[in-house]
Amino acid sequence: MAIKPLGDRVLVMPQSEEEKVGSFYIPDTAKEKPSLGVVVEVGPGEGDKPVAVKKGSKVLYGKYSGTEVKDQGKEYLIIRESDILAIVD
Repeated sequence: MAIKPLGDRVLVMPQSEEEKVGSFYIPDTAKEKPSLGVVVEVGPGEGDKPVAVKKGSKVLYGKYSGTEVKDQGKEYLIIRESDILAIVD
């Protein structure tokens, strides 16, 4: 299944970082939800205004933004463009 966002929505793959404290690894369930991700797909925009981010952009987004979806074993978020806080170089 291919996921194509509609309107001003963006499909983002969250970036998770493995975290180690001393000799212990912190499991994903104990970490805060990531707020950094890579744009996988963008919608066409609303009206005459296209979406400002492009595929491949690294973005910061609100901590509790979006809807989680799974496709072919990978986890993604569908978020509104307005929930994107910044583009990271």
